[in-house]
Amino acid sequence: MALAILQARVSSTRLPGKVLADLVGAPMVLRQVERLSRCRRLTGLVLAIPDDPRDDGLEETLRAADLTVFRGDLNNVLGRFAGAIRAAGSPDTVVRLTADCPLADPEVIDATIALFHASGADYTSNTGDHRTFPIGLDAEVFRADALLEADRETSDPYDREHVTPFLYRRPERYRISTHSQQVQEGAVRWTVDRPDDLTFVREVYGALHAAKPDFTSQDIRRFVASRPDLATFGGDRRL
Repeated sequence: MALAILQARVSSTRLPGKVLADLVGAPMVLRQVERLSRCRRLTGLVLAIPDDPRDDGLEETLRAADLTVFRGDLNNVLGRFAGAIRAAGSPDTVVRLTADCPLADPEVIDATIALFHASGADYTSNTGDHRTFPIGLDAEVFRADALLEADRETSDPYDREHVTPFLYRRPERYRISTHSQQVQEGAVRWTVDRPDDLTFVREVYGALHAAKPDFTSQDIRRFVASRPDLATFGGDRRL
């Protein structure tokens, strides 16, 4: 079991406000939370958002949905995670997720958590040196106390911005494992960073969500295969 910390902000440089963009009648971040609620191995969820005034509306949206919110430094995301961990009572295991992934796969997240425990790792991800899952299904699982060590020890701005490099760049210190699949989908793009990504995700939700709110990654693959116009939408692989 593990606590998920989902980082979110409205000040994205490439697509400002994307986390609050409408996805079939609800903000994108709440659609992602809806999918995360189906994870069997998560004990809870915290939304880690900046203490920047621009994110006040985001906090209102999240609290109106009865979600737990922790606010911290906009640019020191590692410090924000460390604060969220301490505020949550320092759980043993934490899952890092980002709010630009509204097609997040609960089964993939659960499998990554399961591998973390089975392998005795300090840090497990489904990205690693050779990604096999689509971009947008990312999950990182780690010991909470290891991330608190990173927060105490690092002086590297890159670690502060990207949260976990202190862990995965030190295999001599931390045990690392990687969850992968046989199918090579590492170049497939299901994240939302650009307007075309948002259009693609809206097509997926528009086609699948009403009839099957818990649509799976396989449902997405079948839908995109039925729509040749979406296969390389925006110039990236979507299938």
